[in-house]
Amino acid sequence: MSYRVALVGAGGIAVRHLEALAKTDRFRSVSAADLDRGKVEKLSAQYGIAPYTDYKEMIEREKPDVAVITLPHFLHKEAAVFCAERGCHMLLEKPMALTLAECDEIADAVKRSSVRLFVGHTQHYIAENRKAKQLIEQGELGELVMINDTRHIHYYREDRPGWFLEKAKAGGGILFNLGSHSIDKIQWLSSSRVTGVKAVLSHFGPRGDVEGSGLVFMDTDTGVPATIAQSGYPGASKNETEFVFTKGMLRVATGQSLWISDGGEYRKVPVDPQEVPFVLQFEDLASYIDTGTEPECGLDYARSVVAVTEAIYRSHERQSYCNV
Repeated sequence: MSYRVALVGAGGIAVRHLEALAKTDRFRSVSAADLDRGKVEKLSAQYGIAPYTDYKEMIEREKPDVAVITLPHFLHKEAAVFCAERGCHMLLEKPMALTLAECDEIADAVKRSSVRLFVGHTQHYIAENRKAKQLIEQGELGELVMINDTRHIHYYREDRPGWFLEKAKAGGGILFNLGSHSIDKIQWLSSSRVTGVKAVLSHFGPRGDVEGSGLVFMDTDTGVPATIAQSGYPGASKNETEFVFTKGMLRVATGQSLWISDGGEYRKVPVDPQEVPFVLQFEDLASYIDTGTEPECGLDYARSVVAVTEAIYRSHERQSYCNV
């Protein structure tokens, strides 16, 4: 069985979804909606799909099997509930929503409508991460004793859309947007859930009201501590996660390389090429629709990531350790 797909939002990430959909056998793009008429008409002409400026009208008229929601964070809940109530399965870009309360509203709508919702936590589909998980689960490096994740990027660059820097629309700054990836990576690769955090954030950005950096200590339900260090101020870019074991280490430069130490210096680990993450996501979504078996990126897991981000902001505001 094949599925007709409508895109809710026509920004840059929508292009990557359309490219991936063109590579699948199970899905066919039929339409896209965006408030920017010029943008959506250009995209629709390129991919041979119908353009709309109102996603609700698009869903009502096209009646797609699947909606891919790529809207700003503050619109996730409204769009997901609307699509669920019209019987659409969904691939929803991460984070699932702004708050746990919004996540629960989405989950209730999905369960009432008996549709499937898959959240786009792409860390699960990156080749270096998958190889790292395989090595961790083999257990040859001994017991995992700590995880340190570091992410530095110029978050306030001029081409970043303004809504990312408004807390009411984005949910937060670098720790909400990119921190969601770090939380996901830590939980998924270590097969754990974060149970508590102590966070200190800074607010020195040149525009907006969101944080520009954060240092977070986290406890997990497996007893393995983890840290996240992120900065959005100008400097050298970095995106690495280091796993420390009793017999060695793993260093994941996500999307770039994987390194292993079994007691000595790091050496590079060969990583086999694979299909792009967006295609792999759609393959798992098709399986979820077909079988009903909850995927790794299902409702409960996606909610857990938002729960950690909420605890990070709560910890900073209270200047104390907070349970998740």
